[in-house]
Amino acid sequence: MPCSRRSLVFAACSDVATMTIPNWVSIALAAAFPVVALISGMPLASIGLHLAFGFAIPRNLLPALSIRPMGGGDAKLIAAAAVWTGFAAFAPFALGMVIAGGVMALALLITRSRLKPADARPAFVNRLLTPRGGVPYGVAIMVGGLMALQTMPLAASALTLP
Repeated sequence: MPCSRRSLVFAACSDVATMTIPNWVSIALAAAFPVVALISGMPLASIGLHLAFGFAIPRNLLPALSIRPMGGGDAKLIAAAAVWTGFAAFAPFALGMVIAGGVMALALLITRSRLKPADARPAFVNRLLTPRGGVPYGVAIMVGGLMALQTMPLAASALTLP
């Protein structure tokens, strides 16, 4: 599970800094699951269900991608995190993600109405302050993943791994 936490934190930081989530982060996150699951003794059928669940998620996110509230990197990261949550822990993950995303979007709207980009600020801060600058939803995905950590099937066994 340390791999999944680190991947989510890295993705969130990358999203804030550049408004992109590198593909390799989502690939590494999804690829690490079967390895950790096998080491922890999860049955092969359960591993297959987790993988199938994660791979089914992007299809359900297509409407959100078409109206642009999130980017492709966000969808890939959600799918990779869904491999770890499986069906059982997806609800707490999604709830945490939606709440964090709403709070973050509201905070950005308020901040953008009060502060304007300035030369003295770092480029990533100016990008966040731009009225149509978007929302780094990778942060909300990270919060959802961390909130759902205790309900994930591998949480107990993976937390004891080095």
